[in-house]
Amino acid sequence: MSEAYRVHLRTVGGGPTALGSAGPFTLVADRPAHAGGGGLGFNGGQLLYLAIAACISNDLYREAAGFGVIVNHVAVDVDGDFPAPGDPSTPITVEVDLDGEGPEDALRSLLATVIEMAEIPRSIASTTPIETRVRSVVAR
Repeated sequence: MSEAYRVHLRTVGGGPTALGSAGPFTLVADRPAHAGGGGLGFNGGQLLYLAIAACISNDLYREAAGFGVIVNHVAVDVDGDFPAPGDPSTPITVEVDLDGEGPEDALRSLLATVIEMAEIPRSIASTTPIETRVRSVVAR
């Protein structure tokens, strides 16, 4: 296993509020107040969807130089649902806006490549369908 991806989660104050950490970074995980939590942080489903969004955004920046473009701004919205306790996620919808410098066709090629290769969506796509839509590509 890789230390680069190892995470830790520890409940605080008797739970379910918890602090998650990876190296020097932390975040708060919790349940909504109406569901018995403190309502102080992300729930597990939100963290899963956030991981998808972060992966796509990070990969756009990582791969940009190979397409001869500069990425200025990325917006990724991810939506899905967990209909009942124990149910897996419903199909996930991802919408992406990309603003960058370079030819529009190169920015679109970058985006298409990242949509195909992004590791987190690929890790779950065999069990949960993911539809990715390009909302906008702005080339400057």
